[in-house]
Amino acid sequence: MRSINWYPGHMNKARREIGQAMRKVDLVIEVLDARIPWSSENPLVAGLRGETPCLKLLHKRDLADQAVTGHWLTWLEAHRGIRALDLSRDEPARVREVLTLGRAMVGPRPPEKPIHAMILGIPNVGKSTLINLLAGRTVAKTANKPAVTRMQQRVRLAADLTLIDTPGFLWPKLSPPECGYRLAATGAVRDAVVALDEVAFFAAAELRRRYPELLRERYGLDELPEETTELMEALAARRGCVGRRGMVNYHRISEILLGELRRGKLGRLSLETPADVPAQPDEEGPSAASDTAP
Repeated sequence: MRSINWYPGHMNKARREIGQAMRKVDLVIEVLDARIPWSSENPLVAGLRGETPCLKLLHKRDLADQAVTGHWLTWLEAHRGIRALDLSRDEPARVREVLTLGRAMVGPRPPEKPIHAMILGIPNVGKSTLINLLAGRTVAKTANKPAVTRMQQRVRLAADLTLIDTPGFLWPKLSPPECGYRLAATGAVRDAVVALDEVAFFAAAELRRRYPELLRERYGLDELPEETTELMEALAARRGCVGRRGMVNYHRISEILLGELRRGKLGRLSLETPADVPAQPDEEGPSAASDTAP
């Protein structure tokens, strides 16, 4: 399995600007994908924020396995200075809890010193949607594709709280390779960056391993083939992606599988658990369990 690298120039620029603005920030809010909290956790953030309090938001919880999300919340809150909350766009009241929790993390402030919070997140994690819900109006552009926000903007959410919105950015090396493929499978990496078939084959193998019953139910299969190629062929047969002379249209079934996974059509699922986090961190990959507080 090869590593996926997608680091456009604007992301490098965003990283520099975020590092400069971080010095004046009282609270860091990082939006994660609830289906892949570790893979969607930017390893650059810890170094940029230093000792600044950090609130991790596990967005799209309505798409994730509820039991697994509970394990992730416990795991994340074992980190120093970190609180975690799971939410979805369909729960505006829960989204507004972010402001209450953020204020509590920063502590009392005099009226003349409002809280400055910075919100960060990988591309296509739903950061702009959350900002609009927090603001109660449309202030951030949204789209179902990565890398929509390209520059910082300040949003005044309340008299005592200003939010600094930042472009979604990844890190130079998506390592280990599984992280890159999870990001691609959930739509954080543009489909043009890596062959869709590669991502779909990875996703099919993960789904067969973690949620075989969901695969069987969604595609009407009594048994799941052990080999991933045979599994993709079985899915293709159920979705009309087999042409003349039995030729399988792998590209089309890949589009279908990934589209249904991203939209939650297979059911609520998570592509990683805390047990998947390696004991030793990769220098350029997401932070590892060894960063947890004793």
